Amino acid sequence: MQMAELVGSWSSCFQQNRHVGAIVVKDKRILTTGYNGAPSGIITCVERGECIRRKENIPSGTRQEYCYAVHAEQNAIIQAARLGVSLNGATMYCTHQPCVICARMIINSGITKLIYKDGYPDEFAMRLFNEAGLTVEKYEE
Repeated sequence: MQMAELVGSWSSCFQQNRHVGAIVVKDKRILTTGYNGAPSGIITCVERGECIRRKENIPSGTRQEYCYAVHAEQNAIIQAARLGVSLNGATMYCTHQPCVICARMIINSGITKLIYKDGYPDEFAMRLFNEAGLTVEKYEE
């Protein structure tokens, strides 16, 4: 989890509490990493000096499409695709519980276990993980 937190510190999101990191591991090897931030070539919230979601008072867990950032979990999966790395049977460590959009991607990527540290207001994501048979654990220090 410390490595996921380190990766999350690379986030280009404006607010510290939104620095999310994810790592995917298998057989004690790191396969990919991801942090939340703007896509390549897009001006980041740090560079803009504000978070558009905070500016528009959008509650956490809603309207996820209205954000410049790609989620950490999504970036870890995208990195695997770009590098030709299979995530089948792997474990994802994430600093925050994934949203439902990330949950669907995690399920379809072949990841079989998720360990997350901080909660997130998205119970539907947890229902999907359960239905798909993913092992999900809340990290406790």
